[in-house]
Amino acid sequence: MKKTKIIVTGGAGFIGSNLILALNQRGEDKIIIVDQLKEGIKWKNLLDLKFLDYIEKEEFLQRIEKGEFKNVLAIVHLGACSDTTVKDLHYLYFNNYKYSQKLAIFALENKINFIYASSAATYGDGSMGFSDEEKLLPYLKPLNPYGFYKWLFDIWLYNNKFLNKVVGLKYFNVFGEKEFHKKEMRSVVLKTYEYIKEEGKAKLFKSYNPNYKDGEQLRDFIYVKDAVEVTLFFLENPQIKGIFNVGTGEARTFKDLVLAIFSALNIPPNIEYVDMPENLKKQYQYFTQADITKLRKAGYNKPFWKLEDAVKNYVAYLEKYYNYFYV
Repeated sequence: MKKTKIIVTGGAGFIGSNLILALNQRGEDKIIIVDQLKEGIKWKNLLDLKFLDYIEKEEFLQRIEKGEFKNVLAIVHLGACSDTTVKDLHYLYFNNYKYSQKLAIFALENKINFIYASSAATYGDGSMGFSDEEKLLPYLKPLNPYGFYKWLFDIWLYNNKFLNKVVGLKYFNVFGEKEFHKKEMRSVVLKTYEYIKEEGKAKLFKSYNPNYKDGEQLRDFIYVKDAVEVTLFFLENPQIKGIFNVGTGEARTFKDLVLAIFSALNIPPNIEYVDMPENLKKQYQYFTQADITKLRKAGYNKPFWKLEDAVKNYVAYLEKYYNYFYV
């Protein structure tokens, strides 16, 4: 029997729901969504999608252990707790690490294409650079528990020589449609949009590093549409394996980002610089920029959205759909 179905864990989430929408637009709807909806508004992300079935994570794992879902083309594993402030390491161990191990082993045993979400958080303070060369993995030092467990799974694959059989995607600072449910982990774009709407101004953290002025901390901001395109590239080219950065390769300042939001809203800029919470100071990244040399060598040659254009497109979406997600 020909394998056609695709399983997307975290399929009701931010990148997952956008990925499924893009698959639908390509004519693909044989998709099984795995997630944990619980309370909140994440369920609304599914309303405009076409798929075969939705399964809760616990049931999915039980059915995996019974030997179901062997006849699928690919598993795109995006399901994880992405809150970088979570302190419950026991929860992160089982939810982000052991869960990923079980799926990887299942996929490898059944010759299923396995693509999973790693994270730029694995790079820590960037002292080792932002290269996705696999030989550098053991030397990375994440700054928070979320990054640690993402790194731990990367290392497990590396030590077991599985990285030539799977695809790991180190997503950088992704923003865009369908992120309303993410609460405190919503992008700076969405949080700033909301604050401008309420207060007529934006807030940015002050800098505590003499090498960076207030608002000039740098991030590799990538539009979710681009993050999805890169993910689809690996779905469509299953012969390519390994870990790859998913960023634009061009760092921009938070000030650039906020000015783009004011411009998109046609409002004069008004930025207030505020103190950074003490719990963030020790784990704050002042600079991230994806090295996308490996991604380009793998054959991904599409251009990335310019920051200002991406923000303008996203703000237009927010203006149209913001109230829908909160009613």
